Amino acid sequence: MRSRLRKGMIGAVVTAVALSSVAFAGPASAHPGKDAVGKLVKAVSGKHVKQHLRAFQAIANANNGTRVSGTPGFDASRDYVAKKLRKAGYNVTIQPFEFQFEGYVTPPVLERTSPAPKAYTYGFFSDYVAMGDSPAGSATGTIQAVDLVLPPGPANSSTSGCEATDFAGFVPGNVALMQRGTCNFRVKVDNAMAAGAAGAIIFNEGQEGRTEVDLNPVLGGPGVTIPSFFTSFAVGQELAATAGTTVKMNWDPISEVRTTYNVIAQTKKGDPANVVMVGAHLDGVQEGPGINDNGSGSAGILEVALQFAKTKPKNQVRFAFWGAEEFGLLGSEHYVSTLTEEERAKIALYLNFDMIASPNYTFGIYDGDGDAFGTAGPEGSAKIEEDFEKFFAGRGLPFTATAFTGRSDYGPFIAAGIPAGGLFTGAEQLKTAEEAAIFGGTAGIPLDPCYHSACDDIRNISDKALDVNSDAIATLVATYAADTGGIGAATASAPSSARASTARGHAPAEALS
Repeated sequence: MRSRLRKGMIGAVVTAVALSSVAFAGPASAHPGKDAVGKLVKAVSGKHVKQHLRAFQAIANANNGTRVSGTPGFDASRDYVAKKLRKAGYNVTIQPFEFQFEGYVTPPVLERTSPAPKAYTYGFFSDYVAMGDSPAGSATGTIQAVDLVLPPGPANSSTSGCEATDFAGFVPGNVALMQRGTCNFRVKVDNAMAAGAAGAIIFNEGQEGRTEVDLNPVLGGPGVTIPSFFTSFAVGQELAATAGTTVKMNWDPISEVRTTYNVIAQTKKGDPANVVMVGAHLDGVQEGPGINDNGSGSAGILEVALQFAKTKPKNQVRFAFWGAEEFGLLGSEHYVSTLTEEERAKIALYLNFDMIASPNYTFGIYDGDGDAFGTAGPEGSAKIEEDFEKFFAGRGLPFTATAFTGRSDYGPFIAAGIPAGGLFTGAEQLKTAEEAAIFGGTAGIPLDPCYHSACDDIRNISDKALDVNSDAIATLVATYAADTGGIGAATASAPSSARASTARGHAPAEALS
């Protein structure tokens, strides 16, 4: 789900699970067009969905290991999807838009050069990231710890690097190693620069909830002259463990306006005044191929679209493959913003699929009625949630609610008052023992251990989750194509003000300290 290098992201990935909402097998009520539903579900196979994922992997392999928006890897993904959809008979529109690309020219470097050389992994929920507003540059030097508290005290108590006196005796040319705590990151880095540091490394403080690279650290504007990284507590502790440890740092960022695209495919038949819309973001992050995030959602809706093309829907169905979601839902925001009020009113509902095959998955359904997390979607969202629940119950599979706060591409739709729903199998959140007992998998590790990392490749997929969720997509698409079941387009004329300011990408929270 992201390029974490972008600035201005305020969202947090929302993966909280309300186990009180877990439900098990029960009889699913009949839907209109039951035969059509069954035929589509049968036609959509996990094997064919996986073939699209292999194609996305091959595209990433041929394009520096990434499919991030604004690069040839994304453009090749766009062309792959559009070609398939045109051949299937859809009216396909390629919608371009400009955005601020934030990334890097050459891969970042943080290496321990002695003792025992070791290269650390770049990326959120990995070992380290460059801090926002860190300049381009390289540094090689000896680590010098600055007023560290190891083991850590209470949360937000470390004053490491907060006072100029912390740098008494600091050797110019060394790399300052500091700990997150009471003052903001810019104060620490400014003090390190004044002491002559060649580079700055700040690591997370170390208490529960403050160990990972799980926030978007920023330095608050220009003026920093040394490369500055933020690391996990484990990396900081490791670098501090041995006196005389030396490191190499390199950061080569790029920030420029680029063009990327949405791919919109619409059925030629069906009621154009009652549109069923289905979407997934097509882009990944620069750090990896983006096969689960979000090749899985894109592959799922692509295969459903290809098989659905053989039908004659009562309602028009529109499939969307969004660009630049990882930079802040930019593709879906652009699309919704370009619709006239009349066009918005014709969209009966929107279904979103973002990460549907996490290897340590739960079957998460967006909490449309708000009973699990207290924030409901526009009228009709509860019915979408209920219909997904009926699918899982009908298969005797557990399911759970996942928070519905506008943090993926459904955000702009609910902000515009359009009913929405969807599925999500999890990102960086650790699986609980209770979840492991219910869904299987491993407690204590992330639902997606390769979230926003280089290892989000073709091996980072649960075939079972991919197959089941693709069937769920097929079920609701076929159902709503025949009858939207009282989920009316009329609700789309009244924007949901409670959501309008929260529609942002599923990024870590931005933080100054």
